[in-house]
Amino acid sequence: MDYIKASEFIINKVKNDLPEFLKYHSYHHVMDVLEAAINLAKLECISDYDCLLLKTAVLYHDAGFIKQTNEHEKIGCEIAQETLPQFGYTAEEIDKICGMIMATKIPQSPNNLLEQIICDADLDYLGRDDFWKIGNNLYHELKIYGVLNNEKDWNRLQLKFLTSHNYFTKSAIVLRQEKKNEHVEKIKQIVSTYQE
Repeated sequence: MDYIKASEFIINKVKNDLPEFLKYHSYHHVMDVLEAAINLAKLECISDYDCLLLKTAVLYHDAGFIKQTNEHEKIGCEIAQETLPQFGYTAEEIDKICGMIMATKIPQSPNNLLEQIICDADLDYLGRDDFWKIGNNLYHELKIYGVLNNEKDWNRLQLKFLTSHNYFTKSAIVLRQEKKNEHVEKIKQIVSTYQE
């Protein structure tokens, strides 16, 4: 398994081939999730080998956006299955990587610790100070897709999403839950001012 070559390949693809209008599902998001995943992997005492699989899954987890939005996780797995064998990844390793990628599909459904870590890393920003800035990028992306019409719709959607979301790993709960709860309260206040 040559993680260095695989990462160079997919980082280059994500950097150059993701549509420019994707302000949230971008190269920066992938790098942000990678940093969060590495941090959580250390805190959760993941082996170096499993950490390489995790990092590979993170780098591929939104690669499907290169082709389409719907089912992008499935497409990301297909890209991983097509390309990772040339970097010495075994079928078993690719299956684990695809399991992690598919676990990030909303609503998240992790089945093991590695899948829990990638899920928590993918939504790490929900419990951080840059929540509003990153959320704004997602808002503009969803507007382009016609999912939302205005900020009121966005805040209602965020409130619904945040209140149904849970971190899975002990580390993410300790690191991010309290700040996420603050964001929930703030959005509740905003939504409570809306006239129905």
